[in-house]
Amino acid sequence: MVKSMTGFGRFENTVDDRKFTVEIKSVNHRFLDMNIKMPKKFGMFESHIRSIIKEYLERGKVDLYITYEDLADADESIKYNSHVAEQYMNYFDKMAKQFNLTNDISVSSLSRFPDVFTMEEQDVDENVIWSILEKALRGALEELVKVREKEGEELKKDIFAKLDEMEGHVDYIEKRSPDIIAEYKQKLTAKINDLLEDKQIDESRLATEVTLYADKICVDEEIVRLHTHIKAMRDTLVSGESVGRKLDFIAQEMNREANTTLSKSTDISINDVGISLKTLIEKIREQIQNIE
Repeated sequence: MVKSMTGFGRFENTVDDRKFTVEIKSVNHRFLDMNIKMPKKFGMFESHIRSIIKEYLERGKVDLYITYEDLADADESIKYNSHVAEQYMNYFDKMAKQFNLTNDISVSSLSRFPDVFTMEEQDVDENVIWSILEKALRGALEELVKVREKEGEELKKDIFAKLDEMEGHVDYIEKRSPDIIAEYKQKLTAKINDLLEDKQIDESRLATEVTLYADKICVDEEIVRLHTHIKAMRDTLVSGESVGRKLDFIAQEMNREANTTLSKSTDISINDVGISLKTLIEKIREQIQNIE
């Protein structure tokens, strides 16, 4: 299935008061470029996260945002550092004796000294945390893929319509080309008759001139290749998978053949159709830039 590179996905997963929210958005890019923002304490999961993203996406600039909430507020606890408090008290006793002062330190004042009490994160099972985060991550990616697939189908329909229109232009050029040669022969014959008046026209010279002209403006090869490229693009769109790069290459080849056709043309109607053909190719190339 053809996929766009533009989309958004969001998923929340809550287990035992632990809540992960994952938001992911993507836009077009030549390669897969990932930017991940999450709490530092989950940094150990980054390589796993990148590996999972690669399972779902092949191209695009991806911004991933992970937020975490402990709804039970149980991730941190207060730790009493008795050895630190003891050292403080020993120094206070020494100071009191040294300066003949009363050691009037109370429990409340001692508790306010640095590192007597510290906040400590409780140990958590990484496997449990990862299982919660992974489900949220995959859920957001699945939503993103759905959006990209939906938009991709719309892009495919639009490109198919433009390909049909292009084929009509190519068919016109193919049918019109022989008429141009016949018209040139008629004009050339009339011009020679005017110059020679009643003298006999040298048919062999005339045939040679017409043949040279026909070779100069012949676009048979370009027409065949344009038909081939149109078919190749249709087949590629139907094949699905990651087709953006291949489609872009085909569109470049289409543009090359259209340019050659225009450069050979001496006919106003073919020029007009050729310009319309190039315009369609350019529009298709713009659409392809957003296909994965």
